[in-house]
Amino acid sequence: MTDARASFADAVAAWAAGGAPVVAPSGVRGSILVEGESNRAAVDALAQKLGRDLSPTPVIAMGGVTNARTYVRLLGQEGLRLRLTGLCDAREERFFRRVFTSDDRYFVCDADLEDELIRAHGIEGTERVIELLGDLAAFRTFQNQPAQRIRPVEAQLHRFMGTLGGRKIRYGRSLVEHLDIERMPAPLTALLSEAALA
Repeated sequence: MTDARASFADAVAAWAAGGAPVVAPSGVRGSILVEGESNRAAVDALAQKLGRDLSPTPVIAMGGVTNARTYVRLLGQEGLRLRLTGLCDAREERFFRRVFTSDDRYFVCDADLEDELIRAHGIEGTERVIELLGDLAAFRTFQNQPAQRIRPVEAQLHRFMGTLGGRKIRYGRSLVEHLDIERMPAPLTALLSEAALA
């Protein structure tokens, strides 16, 4: 993320928390709303992979989907009048459905983006990424925990990625970086295609 986009994202987060209003930087026409930093890392990684400049549509991590109403109010038609696109988990679509207007679009992951990326890679492909990041021994130890032994490998992979602070962000980026474009999850590619229309 460029410094200008990072500054705008930080300023919007402060505004959403009750801070001073912000003005969209010159050239910003829209915004991509995602739940958290791991989703933002994945979207940024795909944009880089595709050679796409997201300066006109900065990615904003909302710190949880329950904050969607606040961010849509600040950035959408009631606020900065930016064209909004979004990415959410299937179980949390209701939060986007309630607040996105007919002028905006959002895309739904089944069940979430990590699940989409694990399915796209397959078990062996996901484990290769884990090995590239130096975490394979830790994953094998995790798999041998009593609570994990009875779970499907896909569920183990998903849970492992969320066990340490910052790990989901690293994997959000790395799983995209190591995946062929033609196998990229549809909600992720559709999101960037739609954001390009802003």
